[in-house]
Amino acid sequence: MSIEEKKNEGFGDGLSKEKDKALSLVLGQIERNFGKGSIMRLGDASRMRVETISTGALTLDLALGGGYPKGRVVEVYGPESSGKTTLTLHAIAEVQRNGGVAAFVDAEHALDPVYAASLGVDVENLLVSQPDTGEMALEIVDQLIRSTAVDIVVVDSVAALTPRSEIEGEMGDHVVGSQARLMSQAMRKITGNIGKSGCTVIFLNQLRLKIGITYGNPETTTGGNALKFYSSVRLDIRRIQTLKRGTEEYGIRAKVKVAKNKVAPPFRIAEFDILFGKGISTTGCLLDLAEETNIVIRRGAWYSYEGENIGQGRDNTIIWLDQNSKIKEKIESIVKQKLTEGTEVSSNSMKQLNSNQSNEIVSNNIKNVA
Repeated sequence: MSIEEKKNEGFGDGLSKEKDKALSLVLGQIERNFGKGSIMRLGDASRMRVETISTGALTLDLALGGGYPKGRVVEVYGPESSGKTTLTLHAIAEVQRNGGVAAFVDAEHALDPVYAASLGVDVENLLVSQPDTGEMALEIVDQLIRSTAVDIVVVDSVAALTPRSEIEGEMGDHVVGSQARLMSQAMRKITGNIGKSGCTVIFLNQLRLKIGITYGNPETTTGGNALKFYSSVRLDIRRIQTLKRGTEEYGIRAKVKVAKNKVAPPFRIAEFDILFGKGISTTGCLLDLAEETNIVIRRGAWYSYEGENIGQGRDNTIIWLDQNSKIKEKIESIVKQKLTEGTEVSSNSMKQLNSNQSNEIVSNNIKNVA
């Protein structure tokens, strides 16, 4: 090394030490002024590792990269009777099973406690609020979040968060943008507290049609654009099929597109069954994944496992798996092991694995999750 290079190297080391010293001083000053943890290196931050809450559907967990992220805002939207409330009640049941506290802000005044209990929700300990106005609902949400005692808050729904000015006004009064302003202010206020408390807040939303749209998607969600920006995850859920035994309808087939995801790869699609009175069919999700990973083989109408037929038709196979819990657990263990090793299935792949996926769900921001 030449003398000139040594001089430059020494100069660089000195400059680096000066910068490190200046950085340490300013970091110390910021922490004294605003408190410990007000600024940190991202690699040292514990919040960098995002924990998740299971959705209740194995295929959707896979699409989301584990489930709903803790300490984030989630929006679930779709048409009527598509499974939005069912999806959130399963998340509440999951939180309660793990010893957490859940709250349900029922702005629509439509929560069915009997149905919630049938999905595994502990209705005795579920916190429920039926607010009179949108301001009251969002203030309750803010206080629950700031308490740091609640693990998940569900708001059903954004469309029902009616501003006080509209409640107190005459029928037919037209207040432009009042709900959008309310949501924008609320999101600015609560987002920071959500991150600090680790509480997951799920907003359910309805769809409306834009007037005068000739080309493109006419659908939009209510409450303005603020929620779209502040959400870490947006789920578009649709009913794609009605499940029948003969003429009797016993459930629906739901398809979820992750329209946005900030914590895992987006643009994934998940499908699962929702059974009337029972909720998401977890065994159905397992069978779908077992078939895709070639653990359970389907030939015609027959399903076989380890060379032996276990059921004729999907419904009979699901019943057989429910009756043989040890084999079901073994299949689930193998499926999860294969998925951990990186096996691609429709829920964690960007590829069009079958022709049914060409039947795209209409969505404003289509993003799906791994």
